[in-house]
Amino acid sequence: MEFWLLYLTTGVFAGFLAGLLGVGGGLVIVPVLAFIFAAQHFPPELIMHLALGTSLASIMFTSISSLRAHHAHGAVSWAVVRGITPGIIAGTLAGTVVAAQLSTAFLKGFFVMFLYYVATQMIMNIKPKPSRDLPGMIGMFSAGGVIGAVSSLVGIGGGTLSVPFMTWCNVKLHQAIGTSAAIGFPIAAAGAVGYIANGWMRDALPAFSLGFVYLPALAGLVVASVLTAPFGARLAHRLPVARLKQFFALLLYALGTRMLFSLF
Repeated sequence: MEFWLLYLTTGVFAGFLAGLLGVGGGLVIVPVLAFIFAAQHFPPELIMHLALGTSLASIMFTSISSLRAHHAHGAVSWAVVRGITPGIIAGTLAGTVVAAQLSTAFLKGFFVMFLYYVATQMIMNIKPKPSRDLPGMIGMFSAGGVIGAVSSLVGIGGGTLSVPFMTWCNVKLHQAIGTSAAIGFPIAAAGAVGYIANGWMRDALPAFSLGFVYLPALAGLVVASVLTAPFGARLAHRLPVARLKQFFALLLYALGTRMLFSLF
């Protein structure tokens, strides 16, 4: 029962932050699930794979509400979504194949570096200057491949990569955010499928696992985050989001450092 409560609490926190700050819940979900799975004595060599797969599966559900909200406000560029999705799917599926062969220690180290990168970007308010237009078909496929591959290795919906890419290519910020929400669904769907397929029939998986997706954690995360994300979105218009992002960056540094220490 205590682990169910932890899953629900994680979902509440991740959904609220996703709505409030516009960041993917995976940045919180992955490290917290890794700590919870370790406490449940899951096989150490599978902990990060299960955390990544479960995170992406939960984002597949929660991204739908975000996508619908942005679409209702006309903030989704479907031309960009169509152009980048083939690369997103290819890169994400390839990333899950690679992740299945990597050790938990390597995946933890990679995730820690990514957390530090995102936290530093938030604290310094680093934003790429618009300096070019969106690339052609090959360029969009390549960009999607990189975004999908990295997202699958860190269990996120890709917003921390796709938004800077689009703003760099002169897409207006509000449209970049809305389009990123739409892109998050194929990333999460392809990532969930990839982690399920690559973990299928894997030895030592805990009960109630579907490949590298742990179903009890998925249920708790989805139920809680879907309820709290709209609440966070409403508060985003009333609270000092810039200052909150700085506090969130400190939280990411703390989570990353805690995960780094767990490697030794």
